[in-house]
Amino acid sequence: MPIQDTLASSQTFFRTLAAQAAAFLPNLLAAILILAIGFFLARWLASLVSRAFGATGHTDETVRGPLIAIVRYLVIVLTLLVALTQLGVQMTSLLAVLGAAGLAIGLALQGTLTNIAAGIMLLWLRPFRVGDYIETQTFAGSVREIGLFVCHLETFDGLFVFAPNSTLWNVWMRNHSRAPSRLLAWSITLPREVDLAGARAALTQAWSREDEGRSQLAEPEAFLDQLTADAQVIVFRGRVQEGSTTRAQRWTAQTIRETLVERLGAAAEPRAIQRIVPGDADPSRYLGSGDAPVAGRPARQEGDTAPSS
Repeated sequence: MPIQDTLASSQTFFRTLAAQAAAFLPNLLAAILILAIGFFLARWLASLVSRAFGATGHTDETVRGPLIAIVRYLVIVLTLLVALTQLGVQMTSLLAVLGAAGLAIGLALQGTLTNIAAGIMLLWLRPFRVGDYIETQTFAGSVREIGLFVCHLETFDGLFVFAPNSTLWNVWMRNHSRAPSRLLAWSITLPREVDLAGARAALTQAWSREDEGRSQLAEPEAFLDQLTADAQVIVFRGRVQEGSTTRAQRWTAQTIRETLVERLGAAAEPRAIQRIVPGDADPSRYLGSGDAPVAGRPARQEGDTAPSS
């Protein structure tokens, strides 16, 4: 009798299990189908949004990547919720579990959440855009993509840089592409016997002509910076439009040498030509009187009209 009772109980258990499996199997297949359709729909919508952004031509490249990622993740989350509902999971219990799990995951992934917050601030304040060349304490490169978690950069020699957003938000940064123009300066050491006025005129006049083969400097200016017993140091500077800085840095020193020798003779051969960057505390870095700060007057913002001197 005990053996017969055990067999009967086992048969009842397996019949019940088979009946429950038969009832649950359609829901499981439906949930799997929903997941497959949802993931396919997420990829398709992300691709559609990407093509739409590319077709309009009016969307900033900086926000394109994050918006596409938000669309994809939103569809995936909705798909998971619908699939779990299909399996019989109650939404109230599911939200409670998700809340507890979210708290635990948030504590475990504080760095990831920090990157998301930093990514949102980067997209909101936009200290740089896609295509800008930026420099931080550890690396420098051109921005190729700005995401919710990381930014992709490319160094000048073609290396790929995977930078978490928090490493870009919490440090100082130089954006070499933000300003429409940049001040470049060169220190030129000449023999003492070279005519100072002639050297200054030769330099400023050479860059006043419209010559496409010459590195273009706006507002060229040359002045005497130092004078020693056997040499004189001239600072030559001007503003270069964004996009022409590389050409100016490569060819201006050679053009300075050729101009001085051509205009003033072999005696004007420079002893040294060195590119310099005036310090923030050096008042000579201001090209005009309207650029220099004055006590009691706010600094002139970009786009303001300079006061007449």
